[in-house]
Amino acid sequence: MSEVRRRQALVGKVISAKMDKTVVVKVTRRVNHPVYRKIVNRYKNYLAHVASVTPKEGDIVKINSTRPISKRKCWQVSEIIREAIIVDEAS
Repeated sequence: MSEVRRRQALVGKVISAKMDKTVVVKVTRRVNHPVYRKIVNRYKNYLAHVASVTPKEGDIVKINSTRPISKRKCWQVSEIIREAIIVDEAS
């Protein structure tokens, strides 16, 4: 029987979209502190390839693991879950 590999999927916020075909996604997870038993936030930044969708800074996106595209980039943006809220400063 052949085993089907599932791609790992993460959800995070786009914090930088200044590179060509690449965005930086901040993925936050909540963990229990081993000593103090308090819930703390841990986060990690991932470089993700952008092919079909074009996310902006502040968007919530879903990223899937893929083959290595470059030295640090082995994730790809699959969908935009929520668009960023744009606040008009003039009014």
